[in-house]
Amino acid sequence: MSALTEAIARSFTTREKQPTARSPLRALGRRQLSGAEVLAQSVATTAPAVSMVVLPVTMLTHGHLLSGMITIIVATVLVTLIAFCISQFTRRMAASGGLHSFAFRGLGARAAITTGIAILVKYVGSAVMTLYHGGLAVITLLGFAGIRVHGTFQLIALYSVLAALILACLLRSVRFAALAILVAESCSLLFIVALMLIGGDQQAQISPSTSGHGLLITALAALFALAGFESAAFFGPEARRPLVTVTRTVLFTPIICGALFIFAGWAAWTGRSDTLVNAYLHGTSTGVSPAVVIALNIGMGCSWLASSMASSNAASRLLYSFGVERLLPRAFAHVHSAFRTPDVALSAVVAVVLFGGGTFAVIGRGVFFEDLRLTVRAAVIVAYALVAISSVVFLTRIGEDTPRVLAAASCGSGAGAVVLGYLVYANIVDHTYIAPIAVLVILSSGTLWQFYLRRRSPKSLLHIGAFDQPETEDVLPGAGVFATDAAGNVVLVGESAAGPR
Repeated sequence: MSALTEAIARSFTTREKQPTARSPLRALGRRQLSGAEVLAQSVATTAPAVSMVVLPVTMLTHGHLLSGMITIIVATVLVTLIAFCISQFTRRMAASGGLHSFAFRGLGARAAITTGIAILVKYVGSAVMTLYHGGLAVITLLGFAGIRVHGTFQLIALYSVLAALILACLLRSVRFAALAILVAESCSLLFIVALMLIGGDQQAQISPSTSGHGLLITALAALFALAGFESAAFFGPEARRPLVTVTRTVLFTPIICGALFIFAGWAAWTGRSDTLVNAYLHGTSTGVSPAVVIALNIGMGCSWLASSMASSNAASRLLYSFGVERLLPRAFAHVHSAFRTPDVALSAVVAVVLFGGGTFAVIGRGVFFEDLRLTVRAAVIVAYALVAISSVVFLTRIGEDTPRVLAAASCGSGAGAVVLGYLVYANIVDHTYIAPIAVLVILSSGTLWQFYLRRRSPKSLLHIGAFDQPETEDVLPGAGVFATDAAGNVVLVGESAAGPR
């Protein structure tokens, strides 16, 4: 007799009273996202349409064509190894805290908080930069229509409208946001791939960089272009088949996007991206057709804004998880009664993103924009390295460790540590210290926050790492035993853990 048959048989004979179990993440609305919608969220966060233009520009600017191609290939392999490590968690649990919750299962509270802060910096910083660039694309398009946007008031008004539209889409429902993201990103990708395949007879008009760290910048650009694939993990509780859908998305997204970026690197190497680069950097001044410039700005503008939306969406789930776990005030765990979206967390994230994007629009990019870019790229490397190490510790603890996971984690975290160390060294040599200080703050944040919580709210440490747990209705009567854990939650446990009936 199979285990399922035995469970069904027991369900008709069992009469014992079981405590009612509820998932701590049920307020978001469980089991509503399809595989395509989860994939849309993950792909849009990486903004592949934008990266397919930015990577050729980076390669041409620093004069690294062949080495740039090799760097993109290596970055794709390394990020895929990180994805394999993350999949060890996604095939076993679904958590709106994503990497933060996974790191807790392997390395404990301190590493979990550090990972959470690092990935929050990544998502909010990405959303700020993509909103800023998306606004510039909209301003360019309005210029073609004869509408000039200038002055502080007009810029703030434009960015406020864009942020309000993003917030409205995200608040409406997670499915609505995913579909909007999917349509915008698909159209952008089709146009850019087609233009690279057609090529052109122009030569890229680009000013070479004088930086001595061109290969580092190319590597960071490639790694950051692939970052965001893990955002699907933050929507595990809302996916219909989370352990399958999220795992597939996490594994396939870096492969899909990596293939697109390798194609873009090939286009830069062969000169097929020159027309695109000229249109992106110089508009129509180099003889590019106005229709191409308009279409490019529409495509990239949609991709930038879709990425800002997807990054804000993922960041809101992380803040929501912090609220559920009591790392932040419980207000962040509030969910809209009709739309089942974390409205307080979404409003907070979009407000910060609007402030950052609007500030850069008014004062210009300057040196602080580059510091933000480097900080965000360093933060994502920290998060990936910690989760990769956590996967090995976690699997060892449950007795399921394999040489493949150990090799993937070692290569991924080792390469991340090398790149991060080189980044800090290069900034110190160039006498720019904001990014190294930010890295130091991120690395020490887990220790400081844990110390604060231990003194002010020690019970909150029991709630870290919340994930979607089976509810009473999910289990056949007699097929499982529910008991109270250390934090006071009713959870499904083995009969031996629950004690005698």
